[in-house]
Amino acid sequence: MSAIESARIAPGGFKELGPLNWAIAKLGARAIRAPRFSLFNVLGQHRLLFLAWLPYSGMLLGLLSKLPVRDAETVILRVGHLRDCEYELQQHRRLARTRGIGADLQKKIFEGPDAEGLTDRQRALITATDEFVVTRGVSAETWAVLARHLTKPQLIEFCMLAAQYDGLAATITTLKVPLDFSD
Repeated sequence: MSAIESARIAPGGFKELGPLNWAIAKLGARAIRAPRFSLFNVLGQHRLLFLAWLPYSGMLLGLLSKLPVRDAETVILRVGHLRDCEYELQQHRRLARTRGIGADLQKKIFEGPDAEGLTDRQRALITATDEFVVTRGVSAETWAVLARHLTKPQLIEFCMLAAQYDGLAATITTLKVPLDFSD
């Protein structure tokens, strides 16, 4: 059985997505250089929710974001790793490379906050992400360390970003969204 056949909601086409979401999914696939963007082809089947989610998600990925894109990708990669979400990891390993996070740094992010060679800022982000995802909160000690590196708006955005990608990982895993790339 293929990944598409085992998907709980198979990626849709024009009929399932409607013209607008179908066009967005096609543009998204072109942007990621894949034949389709499975996440968009699945979520786009809830037409209005997809259109509401898309700008919010885009903002957290760097459009008008307060967090530097390298910080955002560090958090997203860590969430994907903690949630064992291969789809999220496959997408963001690629995106992170374009944002200056190469394979060596990605390996350190996956290893955790005690990995050698991480900056204090990276350690703070990874530690806070671990706590946020695992305990649904951040300890006072970890928050104080994170607050030395981030502004108030960035701290708020960190929480929203971690929550968004944790929820997205759960959604992707539950719906069994098929991978976009063969690797």
